[in-house]
Amino acid sequence: MSLINELINDGYLKIPEIIQAFRIIKRQDFVLVDDRGQAEADLPLGIGYGQTISQPATVAFMLEKLKPKSGEKILDIGCGSGWTTALLAQIVGGRGRVYGLERIEALTDFAIANVNKYNFIKNRVVHIIGSDGFFGLSEFSPFDKIIASAAADEIPEAWLRQLKIGGRLIAPIGENLKSQSLTVAEKITDQEFKIKKYPGFIFVPLVKN
Repeated sequence: MSLINELINDGYLKIPEIIQAFRIIKRQDFVLVDDRGQAEADLPLGIGYGQTISQPATVAFMLEKLKPKSGEKILDIGCGSGWTTALLAQIVGGRGRVYGLERIEALTDFAIANVNKYNFIKNRVVHIIGSDGFFGLSEFSPFDKIIASAAADEIPEAWLRQLKIGGRLIAPIGENLKSQSLTVAEKITDQEFKIKKYPGFIFVPLVKN
């Protein structure tokens, strides 16, 4: 059974647009050359510099909770390999925009090279920027959705401020680096957020430069 079918059968993938993105955007295009034989395994894989490409089940879970839609503008914090960025680009389509932030220069280049395999940058759907994700990307805010793939002690104020009213954010939050909760924040008003937490995840820490 293929990895995608396993994720569907196990309940991680449900939304048709997300399933289609997983089928089109091949994880093997975003891992290191030596790891391509493991690209279909439901495991996180190292991409260098202490960073990883996340476990497919975790990415599927996050996207299902984020609920990205066609035409939306999305901020992807800690884009790493560019895999999640490309999945989001496939979902938002030509009218949408995805901004990927990566603080490690070599991984910024890695993400650009990987995403370029799908022409998203050429078609101006994806913009990958070498920047500290802790502060978000105010010049292109507000965003319909924000996703982060590195763990913070709490949701940075900049992320909440840069989210549209009615928008949704998902990020791993927790002081214990051995376990965090994937936290979903829906912005009700400028000062009011609906928060839901899903415990039991492990991510690399968010580093503030």
